[in-house]
Amino acid sequence: MGESQTHGDVLVYLESDSAADLEDTERRLLSATSNWRQRWRIDGFRKENRMQDGKWLARNPFHFTEGFGNPDTEREVVDRAVIGPAQGGPAWAEGGSYQVIRIVQFATDLWDRDSVDEQERIIGRRREGRWLDGTPEEEQPNFAADPHGKATPLDSHVRLAAPDRRNPPPVVRRSYSYDRGDGDSGLIFSCFQRDLVQGFETVQRRLEGQSLAKYVLTTGGGYFFVPPPGDGWTEALLRS
Repeated sequence: MGESQTHGDVLVYLESDSAADLEDTERRLLSATSNWRQRWRIDGFRKENRMQDGKWLARNPFHFTEGFGNPDTEREVVDRAVIGPAQGGPAWAEGGSYQVIRIVQFATDLWDRDSVDEQERIIGRRREGRWLDGTPEEEQPNFAADPHGKATPLDSHVRLAAPDRRNPPPVVRRSYSYDRGDGDSGLIFSCFQRDLVQGFETVQRRLEGQSLAKYVLTTGGGYFFVPPPGDGWTEALLRS
């Protein structure tokens, strides 16, 4: 990853449905933090952003709809993403979350040379989300019934990321597309979890050898702690 767009002391994350509101908030924030040095920034968007069956979905630059793997209830979101007292971490972290950002450049020209059928086998889903064996997108396929990968290839992205669909990775995704021009476009991958090792890092190890690898390049990002709402965590931090 490039040093110029990696990590940092504070991540400022702004999102709005209104471009005017976003610009106004950014202007006021920059004024209030004029003595801070900006390490890196990236602007993203969510194409075809919509709610379906309790999940926020969007289409990425490879033309595939993302978000089906997210939980569809608030309880599941908390279970996956919010740090709890039973984890044995510091008290000030309880109620917060660990966020991972990855800036992933997509080789869209190379990708577009492949047929849609080949692209779908690389991802492991149809573009709109349906599974390759015909299972509807909101249901879970039985990979155990396809041990040799005839329906869903063994090296496809979704099969490697979550080989047991009954026990999905304990992460909640919220990613964005980006396009800087001059062929630099891709995904601002963002996910939240209560445990980095069980969440993002486990998924990354599983993805080794995926057929998608030659089409993507991680160029930046970082690990960040998202504090719980309110100021109580700062008092707990000072007491620790």
